Amino acid sequence: MGLIDMGLGMIFGNGRNVLRDTAEVFRPNAEAGAQRDHEALANALTQFGAEFRSERSGFDRVIDGVNRLPRPAMAFGAMGLIVAAMVDPVWFAARMQGLALVPEALWWLLGAVVSFYFGARHQVKGQQFRRDLAQVMARVPQVSEGLHTLEPMARDRRLMSGRQGAANTGQAPENTARSDRPGDPNPALEDWLSRQ
Repeated sequence: MGLIDMGLGMIFGNGRNVLRDTAEVFRPNAEAGAQRDHEALANALTQFGAEFRSERSGFDRVIDGVNRLPRPAMAFGAMGLIVAAMVDPVWFAARMQGLALVPEALWWLLGAVVSFYFGARHQVKGQQFRRDLAQVMARVPQVSEGLHTLEPMARDRRLMSGRQGAANTGQAPENTARSDRPGDPNPALEDWLSRQ
């Protein structure tokens, strides 16, 4: 019995598992791999959190303002060219002759710069939209609860206004309250049908 215990202890226990150590040569330990992946993800999130912080400095705000200028400038510039063509066609034609002299390679470069600018801006705004959408969706249960709280108050208010209107016209309040509900008979329609 002592020899068997010693042999099994050497293979499976006593601080070192020979089978596990041998298997890890051919296949990595899944638990240790998951731990390494978790640490790598935590480090990446910490780095991203440091880069994309929620509090913004004055410099960041100024650069964001400058980034917002090209699109309105291009839109207003295009509208300004249309107005200039109508106000002073000779001046406009002279400027367009100057544009005709711009080499094609420069047009390609301008197109690439504008494409990259708008593509990057679209990506940033898309990420901000998803972040804002997540915050809005987190508030849905509160809004739903508020609507359920307000719904009986709105129904009571409609009933009260119907009763006041019935008192002013001399009708019975029950008819006014019933006419607000779908599927109830419409007295005005019945009166019109009876005249036909």
